[in-house]
Amino acid sequence: MTGISTKTVEIAAPRTSLTPCILDEDPGQLEGLAAVIGEMGYEPIPTTDPEEALRLVRRGRCRLLLADLHMPGMRRYEFLDQVLRCDPGVHVIVMTREYTLETALEAIRRGAADFLPKPVDHARLKKTLDEVAALYDQRRRVKALEEQLLKDLEFYGIVGKSPVMLEVFDFARKVARHYTNVLLLGATGTGKELVARAIHQISPVSQQKLAVCNCSALVDTLLESQLFGHMRGAFTGATDTRPGLFEYANGGTVFLDEVSETSLAMQAKLLRVIQNREIQRVGSPEVRQINVRMIAATNRDLRAEVLAGRFREDLYYRLSSIQIRIPPLAERLEDIPLLVQFFLKKYTAAYGKDIAGLTRRAQTVLLQHPWPGNVRELENVISSACITASGDFIDLTDLPEHLQQRNSGSAEGDDWRTLSLGELSKIHIQRVLDICKGNRLRAAQILEIGRTSLYRYLKRDGENTKTKAKSGGAAA
Repeated sequence: MTGISTKTVEIAAPRTSLTPCILDEDPGQLEGLAAVIGEMGYEPIPTTDPEEALRLVRRGRCRLLLADLHMPGMRRYEFLDQVLRCDPGVHVIVMTREYTLETALEAIRRGAADFLPKPVDHARLKKTLDEVAALYDQRRRVKALEEQLLKDLEFYGIVGKSPVMLEVFDFARKVARHYTNVLLLGATGTGKELVARAIHQISPVSQQKLAVCNCSALVDTLLESQLFGHMRGAFTGATDTRPGLFEYANGGTVFLDEVSETSLAMQAKLLRVIQNREIQRVGSPEVRQINVRMIAATNRDLRAEVLAGRFREDLYYRLSSIQIRIPPLAERLEDIPLLVQFFLKKYTAAYGKDIAGLTRRAQTVLLQHPWPGNVRELENVISSACITASGDFIDLTDLPEHLQQRNSGSAEGDDWRTLSLGELSKIHIQRVLDICKGNRLRAAQILEIGRTSLYRYLKRDGENTKTKAKSGGAAA
């Protein structure tokens, strides 16, 4: 039969889960090649329609495509580009009678797995198919191992394999056994609340309630009512008597997030809870005894807050007898692949998607990003990418625009030059402000400096920086 080599082939390939799709305009050659590939131990899907081949790739029916790109109405490599846009992880083997070294290299540069001249050499075809099948099956085994590894490395909803995170897990286990107060330190988005929940879940009072309060989200009067409760008529709008979170979680745990944002008056009341184990509802003279474990968290340096007079020293020492520092994502980059897998599993299930993973270029971008928003930012990126992705893999175009621009902006690296520490800090502050869309309060939290310090930096750096950040000044 014309177009197919008559060399003998040793048939010894094991049955594999790989299903090749064959695209060729000649029905005779298509049938002959399908028969040969079938004898090699595979179950091919032959077609003369490029649109049908694209549909098979898009639906995940085939992970290997053998295609003659010189078909009527098809521009050179246009179909190859379409296939790889549809699924960057698919293997495409190009077949053509017009073989030259230049065309072969061009196809491989564009993403083809191999370039086979016609008539197709059976021995070479079998070797190529077996190599792709072995790689495909290896990836399946690796994925299964990664899923098992993910289960083994998950610590009550927290994922990490880096030494710094394993140390956090180990220390949290030790602390959880003892009914004592804990202070969690870490930047916004590092997962302080998850650590607090983990400590509660493995503590002796895990069957009791856990109450969570974000101290930065409430003004003082509402925060006092939320924590201590109030009596009917104690203030305008108090139409009934309600217990606070301390009473609600009596015998269990209260988690105070962003405790550094409380006023000095509120800090005095929290100190009384720790020292005397007693509370008073707003508007009530009655003192109530409680027994709760207090876990506090902050993204600020409480020592500096104490020195600045914004945080009570006695409360600081009461809270900080046990401290756990949650590292930022920039200090645990080796956890990113594991976190990506964890969030993929979470959001593919939530959105009803079937996404196998990320393309290599998307993975590269995630590993190069500084992650000022830490794990929370990574989770948001994967969540939005799961929504926008249309194929089996999340590609660069599915990531947020600022990540795509970072990847395409190679000029930044080309213009590299030595910088002073002052210049470097100015650039970094401006980038954080850009990420926060000019919100100075949010930028100060990420930079772990006070707003006053940030304003001082902006004033020193000149009008250009202030102009870019002015939209966030009012918001802050």
